[in-house]
Amino acid sequence: MTAFLKRTPIIWALFVAQLLTGFGFGIFNGAVGGTYLDMITQGEHARSLVASLSDAQRSAHFWVTVLLDTAYPLAYGGFFAAMALRFWGRFGRLAALPAIATIIVDLTENTVQALALSGAADVLDAKDWLTPLKFGLFCLAAAIALIALVIAVVNIFRKRQA
Repeated sequence: MTAFLKRTPIIWALFVAQLLTGFGFGIFNGAVGGTYLDMITQGEHARSLVASLSDAQRSAHFWVTVLLDTAYPLAYGGFFAAMALRFWGRFGRLAALPAIATIIVDLTENTVQALALSGAADVLDAKDWLTPLKFGLFCLAAAIALIALVIAVVNIFRKRQA
């Protein structure tokens, strides 16, 4: 699996996928009521938002969470992991762990939100720790990917000089 992720076309595909899915959130912003649950870090505030949504907004928010916000962490997390695997050398697997953890935490948060939006269960108190953990891991994985980009650029210049 790591060899697959390290391929240049896969890295580019994941990069484009994260841009497209990120753009999709802007398209559906109005349909979900203007605020995404993903951006709310406290369960009580998330509960208030869900209660304030109309049936149409709740349904739209559910489907955006289940479809678009499932694709998004797979795309950005896959991209971050691929960059770490490709450019961090022997430390690539270790450097990819925050990206993989981000995917898991983000998908868990999405499940919590989908349960609340569908009315199946209210476990939104988990957002008190899930959402800050997701953002922290995202920032760490993004920083690792940025360092990987610097490594890639340095490698390009080294090859040109050789």
